[in-house]
Amino acid sequence: MPKQCFGTSHVPLSPAVRAGDMVYVSGQVPVGGDGLVVKGGIAEQTEQVLQNVKAALALAGCTMDDVVKTTVWLEDARDFGMFNTVYARHFPKNPPARTTVESRMMIDIKIEVEAVAYKPL
Repeated sequence: MPKQCFGTSHVPLSPAVRAGDMVYVSGQVPVGGDGLVVKGGIAEQTEQVLQNVKAALALAGCTMDDVVKTTVWLEDARDFGMFNTVYARHFPKNPPARTTVESRMMIDIKIEVEAVAYKPL
């Protein structure tokens, strides 16, 4: 089955790719529409990242309700509580499966999130 890529990026990746009924969202970082990392702490950066996940999903005709799995990288595990508070607002019922790890980031950010959604064609 052919894959369908959605959106464009300034790096060699697609924000979202559909393969059959599955949609894979590349890791989203806390960059706003102006291309700059949002100011603030983990709460502000988590909010921006999840808005970016939502926008990437929309490119493929999906919503946050279609997400079945996320992977989260936190720069500092001590941010887990505040991250979880913001994250829970975006998945108020039937949250997806999730893996969360502490990791050094590629740029000076606090969080990155990738998502997998299921949406039958």
